[in-house]
Amino acid sequence: MKVFIEAADCQTCFGNSCQTLSALHAGRSGLVMQPVLGPDGGDLVPLALRNEMGTPIPPRWWKDLINLLNAIPQYPWGTEGYPILFASSNYGIDSMYALSKNPTLEAQKSWANAGLVLEQVKGALNWGPCCSSFSHACVSAHLAAVQGEKLLRAKVAKKVLLVAFDYLGPFVTAGFKALKILNNGMPSPYMNSEMGSIGLGDGAAWAILGTDKTSWEIAGSSVWNEMYHFTANEPEGSGFSESLRPFFKSFQNQRFWVKGHGTGTLEAGKLECLSVAKHFPGTPLVSWKGSIGHTLGSCALVEAVIAIRAQEQGRIPATIGTRHPLFADCVATDNFDAGAFNSILMLCNAFGGAHGGWLLHYEP
Repeated sequence: MKVFIEAADCQTCFGNSCQTLSALHAGRSGLVMQPVLGPDGGDLVPLALRNEMGTPIPPRWWKDLINLLNAIPQYPWGTEGYPILFASSNYGIDSMYALSKNPTLEAQKSWANAGLVLEQVKGALNWGPCCSSFSHACVSAHLAAVQGEKLLRAKVAKKVLLVAFDYLGPFVTAGFKALKILNNGMPSPYMNSEMGSIGLGDGAAWAILGTDKTSWEIAGSSVWNEMYHFTANEPEGSGFSESLRPFFKSFQNQRFWVKGHGTGTLEAGKLECLSVAKHFPGTPLVSWKGSIGHTLGSCALVEAVIAIRAQEQGRIPATIGTRHPLFADCVATDNFDAGAFNSILMLCNAFGGAHGGWLLHYEP
């Protein structure tokens, strides 16, 4: 059974998918040097925010997310046959952070874990109870998408709604800074430099998966976990190669470009870049996290929607923020024509050596 993407949209620091694509085509960056703890100050780091970072009630993502989700085509979401799969790496973390500083803040308690957050969202949109949540660091949205495929192929669902959202908070930004990968440098994905740097960004997205034929077929997917280290990758890059293995055959009969994970870290960036160059020679590789920042557990879906819009409009944005020397020549540093390609290979990676891949085939 074939599975298709029937509709989708996202929002980043620039706006919706079309507005974001326009900014990427122009080579713009939404990353701005801002205090790592928001209103509590701290060192300046590159963040791409939709509004001021803080811990208000409702959370600062609330109005933004509800407005985005209100545009979803109407089906009996959350009822039998129409499940909702939520994905985030940081459900409720802002309220947990606020409560850690002041446990008497009663208003924060109804937003302080994943279950409570999702009840708020479902209640606001009158969605039913049939939903699941996924939270596995930066592959969260990818895992939700893979599960959605399985439900449709098993005929358990008629349509599946994917919803992913991650907005930054002081706890998250401080955590990345403690690892010394969020610092006072701007990200340069796949650049062979002495120090790596990432930027973080707000992001949210939705997509409807179904079996009615559209222009976008999910032609393949992969998941792999190295189980090597809490944060580091296996030094030889085995996880990157294994996550690409299911697509080796597709490379023989499809023309795809690769939307990489590409945060700007040195180790993972090098391993990803060299793996793509080795296994898919001549295939262009791009990363947009030097513009919109790393949208954490939502990145797989946020960036898939942008990639879909780019292919449809016929022009693929280059890797933003990088410069030579690069780890490999496959990194695209200029915008390029989409007409030579009929598919996109979407890649994502996460702490703990988790990897995901999604091959999206396009037939206008």
